[in-house]
Amino acid sequence: MAPFIKQVLSFVSILVLVSCSSESAALRPDAPVLSIAGGEVIGQRSQDGRTESFLGVPFAQPPVGDLRWAPPVPLIGMEGRFQATSFAPACMQADRITKWYRNVIRGFGGDPNVVVAPEVSEDCLYLNIWRPKQMANFSASHPVIVYIHGGSNKAGWSYEPNYIGQHLAADGVVVISVAYRLGAFGFFSHPEFEYSNFGLLDLVEALRWVNRNIQAIGGDPDRITVMGESAGAGNIDYLMAMPAAAGLFSRAIHQSSGSALSNTASKDDHSLLGLALAKQVADEEATAEQLRQVSAQRVLASAEQVYSGHYFDNAVDGRSIMEPLKDSLKAKRIHTTDLLIGSNEHESLMYLDEGLTVDEWLQAEARAENRDKLQQLVSHLPSERAQLNALSTAKTFTCPALQLAEGIASLSGRAWVYYFDRQRDGEMAATMGAYHGAELPYIFDRHDDWLPTSQTDRQLTDVMQRYWINFAATGNPNGDKVQSWPAYSGQSPAVMILGDSVDASAHPQEALCELLEPGLSFHLEPKFRQLSEVI
Repeated sequence: MAPFIKQVLSFVSILVLVSCSSESAALRPDAPVLSIAGGEVIGQRSQDGRTESFLGVPFAQPPVGDLRWAPPVPLIGMEGRFQATSFAPACMQADRITKWYRNVIRGFGGDPNVVVAPEVSEDCLYLNIWRPKQMANFSASHPVIVYIHGGSNKAGWSYEPNYIGQHLAADGVVVISVAYRLGAFGFFSHPEFEYSNFGLLDLVEALRWVNRNIQAIGGDPDRITVMGESAGAGNIDYLMAMPAAAGLFSRAIHQSSGSALSNTASKDDHSLLGLALAKQVADEEATAEQLRQVSAQRVLASAEQVYSGHYFDNAVDGRSIMEPLKDSLKAKRIHTTDLLIGSNEHESLMYLDEGLTVDEWLQAEARAENRDKLQQLVSHLPSERAQLNALSTAKTFTCPALQLAEGIASLSGRAWVYYFDRQRDGEMAATMGAYHGAELPYIFDRHDDWLPTSQTDRQLTDVMQRYWINFAATGNPNGDKVQSWPAYSGQSPAVMILGDSVDASAHPQEALCELLEPGLSFHLEPKFRQLSEVI
């Protein structure tokens, strides 16, 4: 029997086995049920009764054995009942994101030990669904948001504390968070393999699953929005250009990422590290079959050494990605979509090296003829660290966002740009500023206990959720009970400031972007490289 057939039969057996354990859940009168893929998925209702969730639902065959470093294989079907009341393991990764959360919590004066690292596994292609409570004979089709997590494409998981979709779904939208292979399992170039961007292909397969099943879930297939933050937003950039992703979504929400417009390298460039990893885990001449037999734990441990400091960006492999994204944008080979995009005021602050000076940064990152002008533009800021944050945030996050927004607007799409500058109350919170990821608790309404949350934060949460849901519903963030948000274009570059107040104005960093070339600099000395690990 072929190995692939064995895997399929094994997976179906697992589903049937898990289904048996969910029999009691299926008999509960209040347990919500999804009839999809030939089976029944048993979920659970929230304590307040407003939403229903289905957690750890498989969307592809487990990418193990012969399916490691291969495009994802669609899920054939489900037999019987499948209990979906707990999250699946996260994709293989080290503790990078766990440490990130602990550092942020420590920065706010909280107890970092409240964060518990998730279980990880190579078998990780699962998604989570939250939807408004469905009544008997309920036939409404809700707008859909598919969320893609960040973590430098080497870490993160679909159910981090800030990504739980219950509160967002309660306002009338289906929220789906998806997993994808990470690090050397998801972004691996090697001469033995045709493809490089397996994690990106996982996202395409997840979107295909959503499109096949969304009506049964209660969502509208014509109103699917992909939303991502950091590396998740960077992956959306590629989805907007991939032929395989055409027609799978019509709207995109892009938060705090600029990597895709500057980092795309060729498969051959990435293969140098792939060969180094192969040499360490097996042999320099190892075949694809031999590499797939190496344990996942060994691959991860070796990758942590070989890929140290490397950003797992997507590669131009000629199969999933045909050209650098900036070339696709310039040639207008981008799917026409509506776009909501933005960044935060202090994206770079917590990642700046203590020994870095403004002069060093300008020497490395700016053209000689622009350095004095850039220095003047940030000279009013109170400290060298604040000046560095403004410069680095503009180059890495703001300027690529504005460039992409203008490109989408020129393609007959519509673009709306935001700038998030809300800082939490308190002295310790002031040292964190509007940090990388600070907008997420507002969008998902997941304000952790260690975050100082005032009435201002509650009001901003309501406003931002309304904008985001309006956009998912209509392709336009405007609607009742929110201030008018002007569309963005090169001729009309107004943005929405989201903070202590909500106002439309010129972007505070627009002048910097006129003098900076968007992108990250990977040629720099180690003190500069930490920022490349952010997005």
